[in-house]
Amino acid sequence: MNDLKAYKKDLKSLFASQHTGVLATQQDGQPYTSLVAFASSEDLKDLFFATMRATRKFANLSPDSRVAMLIDNRSNIPSDFQWAMGVTVTGRAEELADPEKQTSLTAYLAKHPHLEDFVSSPGCAFLRIRVDTYYVVTRFQKVVEIHVRS
Repeated sequence: MNDLKAYKKDLKSLFASQHTGVLATQQDGQPYTSLVAFASSEDLKDLFFATMRATRKFANLSPDSRVAMLIDNRSNIPSDFQWAMGVTVTGRAEELADPEKQTSLTAYLAKHPHLEDFVSSPGCAFLRIRVDTYYVVTRFQKVVEIHVRS
C-alpha cells in the first residue's frame, strides 16, 4: 500500500491534463463503459462527473453503485509503453444534492465551462465517486496501489 501524499502531484497533473475518463459500470455482471468528463476534488478523495438520468450508465448505478474509471495520457504511439501514465480509480458513485452539489459543481465547471448548459438541464445528474483505490500504472508495468478509503 502506498501513501496518497507521495503521488498527489502526479495524480493532480494527470487529472488537470485530461478532460475525459472511461467510466465502467455493470449490469448483472456485464461491464459497460462510457466516456465522461470528470474533475477531481482538491484532496483527490472524490471524482465528479455528470450524466443524464436517462442513460444506461445512470441506470446501472441504481442496483450497484460500484464503479471504475480509467484516466490516462496516452498518445497512441509506441513510446506510450515507456512514458504514458494510466490510473484506474475504483469506488462508489452517488448523486449529489445541494448544498454539497454546488461546491463540487463550481470546481467541475471551472474545468468544463462548456458543459454549463448540460449540467443545468433538469434531466442531468451530478455524481461523486468516493475513491477507494487508485491503481497507478507507469512504464508499462510499474503498478502502485494507493488506498484512499478502506
